[in-house]
Amino acid sequence: MSLDESAWGLLDRALAVYRDSPRADGFLRAHQARLRGPLRLAIVGPADSGRTTMLSAIVGDVIGTDRLVVDWPGEVELIDPSADHHVDADATVYLLPQPGSDLTKLRPDHPIARATPVSTIVVLSRADELGAGRIDALVSARQVARRNAKSPELTGLCQDVVAVAGLLAVGGSTLSVDEFAALDRIGQLPRPDADAALLSVDRFIAMDPMIHTALLRRLGLFGVRIGISLVRRGIRDRDGVATGLIRASGITDLRESIGACFVDRAPALRARSAMMALDMVLRMEPRPDAATIAADLERVLAGAHDFRELRLLAALRTGRVSFGEAAEEATALLGGHGTDPSSRLSMSGEAYDALLRWRAHAEDPRLADRERRAAAVIARSCEALVSAYTH
Repeated sequence: MSLDESAWGLLDRALAVYRDSPRADGFLRAHQARLRGPLRLAIVGPADSGRTTMLSAIVGDVIGTDRLVVDWPGEVELIDPSADHHVDADATVYLLPQPGSDLTKLRPDHPIARATPVSTIVVLSRADELGAGRIDALVSARQVARRNAKSPELTGLCQDVVAVAGLLAVGGSTLSVDEFAALDRIGQLPRPDADAALLSVDRFIAMDPMIHTALLRRLGLFGVRIGISLVRRGIRDRDGVATGLIRASGITDLRESIGACFVDRAPALRARSAMMALDMVLRMEPRPDAATIAADLERVLAGAHDFRELRLLAALRTGRVSFGEAAEEATALLGGHGTDPSSRLSMSGEAYDALLRWRAHAEDPRLADRERRAAAVIARSCEALVSAYTH
């Protein structure tokens, strides 16, 4: 029985027990209905983290929209926490304007933390500022993201840490003909003149106050520098420069991370939300008739292999667990490149061969305990693949 089927059955049993409690009945029915709805993804962060900008960067213009259903593929309901809907989310993108920002909402005692660590991605949302607008700012920001992923502050709190220049992502996706023309003109100037103007915001604005102020508002100094660099490399059309700006922003990395961590795992994450809601009801209104439901709920949550896979994928991404050259195969087998059997086996060949190989890793005394336990999780994923191909 799949995890979402188990969740549906547990909720059905609970509805029979709590049919005389309008509040509990309505709460449970709403969560049961959501098992068949879109994955709910909240964009969360402090006031200066650029939530609206990041929403726009991910899916387009969403100004004034607090809930938006998009096709990822597969329905995803993006939730703006300014409307305070994030407690109902199945997964969370948590924005940090810079390293060391407030992580209170990710702590275990905070309401949204009930969905972590298997369903949270942390985003350094103003990554271009980490390099003071230098052209290599995103490279530096990605290095900072990797270090943060391994930090004690974030260990066990998230699936991944991604660096994104949200302003540039939006500016690139909506780059106008006039904005491209302005970048093209600057890129054709003698290099010493253009480079001198790009040394600071003030110098750049002084060169052409009206046009350059507008460019900075849309792209930031980092984006302007990237755009001019693209022109100098021979990209002389708007679409080409826009594509380069989007790629440089890091938004593609975030979309891929959301896809791998959340969208591919939508049924399991929706089921987890439903079971957490059931657990809340059982704790707030304990009843003798619900005792067996509580025991079965605990058993299902404890034995859910989907969550073991997600936790191990997070450990692999952040370097807390390492298999050296076998790391990519481990990631694929765990569903990190897609959860269908062919994607899982894309680097392994036959499922049974992979099972034998990872069982051997799990019993290898040369590996540390952590790696052996991780290999056992991967072997369990291989067992499911063998079963899928033999039935």
